[in-house]
Amino acid sequence: MKVMVIGASGTIGRGIVDNLQRDHDVIRVGKTQGDFQVDLTDESSVSALFASTGKVDGIIAATGGVHFGPLAEMSSEQFVSGLQDKLMGQVRLVLIGKDYLNPGGSFTLTTGILTQHPIRTGVNATTVNAALEGFVMAAANELSGQRINAVSPTVLTEALDKYGAFFPGFESAAASRVALAYRRSLEGIETGKVYRVW
Repeated sequence: MKVMVIGASGTIGRGIVDNLQRDHDVIRVGKTQGDFQVDLTDESSVSALFASTGKVDGIIAATGGVHFGPLAEMSSEQFVSGLQDKLMGQVRLVLIGKDYLNPGGSFTLTTGILTQHPIRTGVNATTVNAALEGFVMAAANELSGQRINAVSPTVLTEALDKYGAFFPGFESAAASRVALAYRRSLEGIETGKVYRVW
């Protein structure tokens, strides 16, 4: 299959590419690196990406920024930054990408463990992830002949040095293990599912 991985140079993205490139034609996409570049917050940039790549069999989004900070100090502008990046970035990918996804193809979006297990300073992340999971559940009913799922990983083992202090008592997962859920979404038959890797 011809599979587009957005966020291919990130920790999860590299795990996905390593897992899939053995038996799929992987198109690596990033904001500044990869075979193609895209800014998911810019509709024209997303449209230009698909115009360049043409039809694909799978679209995987392993990217998206959110705002971390105390709710008491958060501005609406900071909150909107996460909505525009991780939430609308992935939604925009589906809205535009559905016209470039082959029949039987699949979308796989990325949420995270904070949907069900909030952490201090993570209100924006929890909100965005929950909204994405709602989008996947609803969109699965309306995508004609295409599938959509999400992967919800815990904190990555490879990122514990940087983020471990924010996830006290959480069990980590290696990017290689998380990548298996993306393969399951890509090659499986389910739709509207959230694969939790906790």
